Amino acid sequence: MLKQLWPYTKGYRQWIAVGVICSAAEAVFELLIPLVMADIVDIGIANGDVNYIAVKGLTMVAMAIISLCFGVGAAFFSSRAGFGLGANLRDAQFAHIQDFAFENIERFSTASLITRMTSDVNAIQVTLMMGIRLMVRAPVMLVTALVLAIFISVQLSLSFAVAIPVLVVFIGMMLVRVGPLFKKLQACIDGLNLAVQEDVTNIRVVKSFAQEDYQNAQFDEKNQDLKKASQTAFGTVITIMPTMMLVIYATIIAVLWFGGQMVFAGDLEVGKLTSMFTYVTQILMALMMVSMVSMQATRAIACAKRVCEVLSETPAISDNGNQDLLVEHGTITFENVSFKYHKDAPNWILENINLTIPAGATVGVLGATGSAKTTLVSLIPRLYEADSGVVSVGGRPVRDYTLHNLRNSVAMVLQQNTLFSGTILENLRWGNPEATEEQVLKACESACVDEFLDRMEDGLNTDLGQGGVNVSGGQKQRLCIARAILKQPKILILDDSTSAVDTATDAKIRKAFAEDLGDTTKIIIAQRISSVMDADLILVMDDGRISAQGIHGDLMERSEIYRSIYDAQQKGVDDNG
Repeated sequence: MLKQLWPYTKGYRQWIAVGVICSAAEAVFELLIPLVMADIVDIGIANGDVNYIAVKGLTMVAMAIISLCFGVGAAFFSSRAGFGLGANLRDAQFAHIQDFAFENIERFSTASLITRMTSDVNAIQVTLMMGIRLMVRAPVMLVTALVLAIFISVQLSLSFAVAIPVLVVFIGMMLVRVGPLFKKLQACIDGLNLAVQEDVTNIRVVKSFAQEDYQNAQFDEKNQDLKKASQTAFGTVITIMPTMMLVIYATIIAVLWFGGQMVFAGDLEVGKLTSMFTYVTQILMALMMVSMVSMQATRAIACAKRVCEVLSETPAISDNGNQDLLVEHGTITFENVSFKYHKDAPNWILENINLTIPAGATVGVLGATGSAKTTLVSLIPRLYEADSGVVSVGGRPVRDYTLHNLRNSVAMVLQQNTLFSGTILENLRWGNPEATEEQVLKACESACVDEFLDRMEDGLNTDLGQGGVNVSGGQKQRLCIARAILKQPKILILDDSTSAVDTATDAKIRKAFAEDLGDTTKIIIAQRISSVMDADLILVMDDGRISAQGIHGDLMERSEIYRSIYDAQQKGVDDNG
């Protein structure tokens, strides 16, 4: 575990080293103070030597100030190291997640990934900070104080022979018990985050179905699970405190009892007994600090395992193509392609697909819900990997390209239109960061965005809000289409992305495609036959297979599925007309 996390301390290892030195120095100077105090009592006060008392007093003040300075330094450097490690872990996870295929994302869930990048990383960085401060300070204090206590009185030091083993055994038992509890606690946090994410993301659906009470009940269930897991985990940890305090106070009483008898017998001086009492307290408090850090470390280990799971996850789709190979044209071929989402699934999602699409062609894809239309086009930019057969783009298998080069030549407008926080201009430039305002406006015109852009208060600089909440569904679709057009791709895929616009606007957009994207291969998945009727090729999908392909007139004669869709839609038009 430490071996996996160590590389992410790069850039902050010097602060870890300096923090360790400061913590050790702080403990040493703090432990020297009782020795000076013993001299003041046994020599200065006993002899009435005011000058000796003053010199030793100033020495104690100097040691306290030096110890304070080292303590401040330890806190400062440990904080820098801890927060630096946290930042590196978050950066590494986020960057690695960008390489994940959908299969990898689904394995963890979005809520769990968020927890691993926030709560889990926070627990790790806090543990590092506590470790530098306490796990260094405590052992140094424990060993040094024990040596000094033995130096003062071997007899009184025997009390540690009982107290320390008892505390160590008890701490070990607690660590074994709380490890699984903290793992369960983090899983409950995942569940709570998932409940919040689903509710906030789908709040419109919740309200439209008046399911607020149901969602509240779901959240309360996850919240109660987290409360119980927290109470069990931290309740177990808390029980260590009274037990340790009992051992500490019993040891102090024993030292005072036997030490007092030795003072009366003349075998021990009062100042040394005072120092001994201080060392007893410091030794046992050091063990308490070790136990506290150990508990935090137990939680951090559970969190570190979860973080390392993300960092060690192998992307399902690897980038092993030629860095210099670019997609030259939009020709697409499928040769005996089959696919299923899970290797052990009994049935194929796509089976034995053979298809050739020439560059610049417009292809329509129709089919019932669940006929694998979206899955088919997702294989083109390698959002999913074909299990058998070969998918080729530009005359080469898609695996010959790097993911960046391949996907940079393909623009997809998905069923779920996604916009990001920021202005319209910032969102559109996702398609082409170097696009001029003139090019942006041209893309807006092609996607019919200009029809509502003039009504926006700040035009292209209008803030869309989180997820584009300030625009309607149809406006969001047109903005996503404009973003794809601005990319000037070799292949443009529209996955039912004009469903929220009227037929007249749909026709305008398709006309703009023909005029502005003549060399681009256009694949249009649609529910309306009118959206693909004029396509160069129409595919009819049925249960993961291409049931028929051809132009409108041919399919009306040869494809019963196509004809039934057409008749149903035409009847709907006649009934409304």
